[in-house]
Amino acid sequence: MKLEDILGYLQQIAPLDLAADWDNVGLLLGDAGADTKRIITCLTVTPAVVAEAVDDKVNLIITHHPILFRATKKLTAATTEGRMLLDLARAGIAVYSAHTAFDNAAGGINDMIAERLQLTEVRPLRRRSVQQFKIVVFTPEGDLAKVSDAMFAAGAGGIGQYNECSFRIPGTGTFFGTESTNPAVGQKGRREEVAEIRLEVICTAECLDTVVAAMRRAHSYEEPAYDIYPLKPTPAAVGEGRFGRLAKPMPLGKLAKSVQKALAANSVQVVGDDKRLVQSIAIVCGAGGEMLRDAQSAKSDMFLTGEMRFHDCLAAEASGLSVLLPGHYATERFGMEEMAGRLQAQFPALKVWPSSREHDPVS
Repeated sequence: MKLEDILGYLQQIAPLDLAADWDNVGLLLGDAGADTKRIITCLTVTPAVVAEAVDDKVNLIITHHPILFRATKKLTAATTEGRMLLDLARAGIAVYSAHTAFDNAAGGINDMIAERLQLTEVRPLRRRSVQQFKIVVFTPEGDLAKVSDAMFAAGAGGIGQYNECSFRIPGTGTFFGTESTNPAVGQKGRREEVAEIRLEVICTAECLDTVVAAMRRAHSYEEPAYDIYPLKPTPAAVGEGRFGRLAKPMPLGKLAKSVQKALAANSVQVVGDDKRLVQSIAIVCGAGGEMLRDAQSAKSDMFLTGEMRFHDCLAAEASGLSVLLPGHYATERFGMEEMAGRLQAQFPALKVWPSSREHDPVS
């Protein structure tokens, strides 16, 4: 198979626009047109993972944690990362990462943790805010279909799970063309009245310029009249982390043992009284300390994340929020194992497996 076909499926599992702004996701090394037969998944690209990939003639590594995470000016054998990347490039091995896109996606790692703990009423812990604009354009009746179709194709008209949404009002437009104009309807040098349609559509900030450009290309007027109204930002259906509830309250100590078993963790660090009853749970896989306040704002009884700074643990304790820390590796590695299973089921002709040489560096 071509790598680009596999990338298309990966981006269905974890759309890259769900990634955090600071992240580095997508195809990070390699040629999308290359043939691909053998794939391994891993949490992090390490020398052991690279050696496994080279030894087993792998074509693609799907890693959770990105390579080239920080800006890099040199790739030399003087650094561990440089040596790994040079070895991968020499062997023609591509590297792809979805990272926070996979964390945040429906069915992604945070959802998998919530499912393993059998939580109900699961929702994002931190919802994204969507900035939208309303575009109002006035078109002659004959242009309406062409202009609206062009704007829809450029990304306008989406409301929730509905596409190609618009509102249309008939009216009368006037204009007076000067000698330097070339009107599409009527004549210059006199005031004209034209039957027009007021067309209203909504689009996101990301596609605003593209939609306006598409509208202008499709419109027959030299100078189409249009307005752009910024709308109040609204919470999106997607977001970071998860919040959910246990079917019934459970003592923190007992829940810690359930988490250890569900995630196959070596151990679980606990902040709080192990006899305290817990029902509402905030989840952030990996290192989620920055979302401690989100867990507090959601009035969670307990915050589950892989690892957290000492002073964040003190802040949680002071606020009465219990915390479970099963380790960074335990909260994410299983997700990459499940991704290998999904890929193998989707592409039976490929050979896909989770790295057998990767291990938790913390014991």
